[in-house]
Amino acid sequence: MIYLASPYSHPDSDMRHRRFLLACRAAARLMHQGHHVFSPIAHTHPIAEAGELPKGWDWWEAFDRAFFEICDSMVVLTLPGWEESRGVQAEIAIARELGLPITLMVWPTGGTRLLQPAENPPCHNTDTDLQ
Repeated sequence: MIYLASPYSHPDSDMRHRRFLLACRAAARLMHQGHHVFSPIAHTHPIAEAGELPKGWDWWEAFDRAFFEICDSMVVLTLPGWEESRGVQAEIAIARELGLPITLMVWPTGGTRLLQPAENPPCHNTDTDLQ
């Protein structure tokens, strides 16, 4: 199973919703390729909204760690803000801790690149990718 990480937190609720939709699209793309995918954003955004749950990494970390235990790889969706995202960076650290291969998925092209264990990933996208 693939753990799909992507930035989510933002003070603007419209931006959080756009990030949710893009995470859903990326998950669908991977599923069309035959992969099983867990996207914490796609799977929990509606629950967080409906249940008025916290939106930050501190609250969701334990939940997400449980899913890492059943994943065999990680894909990072490189939406703007992914490098600064506390959650995405923590997820990358967990994946490295567990020895999972990490692939960067460049949005909107969907191109991928394997992230090497000691590499500090460069940012590939601009804000225009959210359109």
